[in-house]
Amino acid sequence: MDDATKQHRPSPLAEFVAAVIFLTRLPIRWRGPWPPDLDRRALAWFPIVGALIGAVGGLLYWGLTLAGLTAPLAALVTVAGLSLLTGALHEDGLADVADGFGGGRDPAAKLSIMKDSRVGTYGALALILAALARIGALATLADPRLVALALIGAHGFSRALLPAMKLWLPDARAQGLSASQGRPDRARAVIAVVIGFSFAGTTLGKLGLQSGMIGLDIMALSALTVIGLGWLARRQIGGVTGDVLGAAQQLAEIAFLLGIVAARSP
Repeated sequence: MDDATKQHRPSPLAEFVAAVIFLTRLPIRWRGPWPPDLDRRALAWFPIVGALIGAVGGLLYWGLTLAGLTAPLAALVTVAGLSLLTGALHEDGLADVADGFGGGRDPAAKLSIMKDSRVGTYGALALILAALARIGALATLADPRLVALALIGAHGFSRALLPAMKLWLPDARAQGLSASQGRPDRARAVIAVVIGFSFAGTTLGKLGLQSGMIGLDIMALSALTVIGLGWLARRQIGGVTGDVLGAAQQLAEIAFLLGIVAARSP
């Protein structure tokens, strides 16, 4: 590697900040030129930023319960607050994928629908069901400590799977959010999965789900939703887009939370 390449390589802090800028709507301003490969390198930080987003959700839920809100209301406000924090980035992807895959006759039509900013019937239904699933899972867990652990694990693990999905699938569009980010190298995709696995394993252990294969089953369920969506995306539109990545995060998060609820049920 030549000296010029080393000189322009983004620092780990820059990669982390770039991931925060991409995944949240925090008012962070980037100073100076944006390195050309920063988006691609920032992908490895997705699970860490995801876990921090989950921690914010846990603190919000805890504060709401201290204020006297019931578990269902605290769960509702927490899900809404997390959507505001992330700018509903992944929810938008889920709605677009539902509209495109459900309403398009061919790959070109599906991609055109997904690019449309308007939300159709399939997208609205997907958003409602996704919100209800997350609110219901958090309300069922109820205890602030359990909710915080579940959110940290779910948000961290679900975002850890996205670099691997980008590495696995080709871009469905030559231009777009996913294509502009570039493809992560294998090492960074593996690092993201390992970090996400560590977050998930730690939180599931603290939830009392470390015995037997229960914790691995929950992570496998979450990962299988991403694999299933990836297989469908390849068949429907020929690869991955930013919307597909957003939908994958939502489905993986929901599967993770529902897996915890099911495992803790008597």
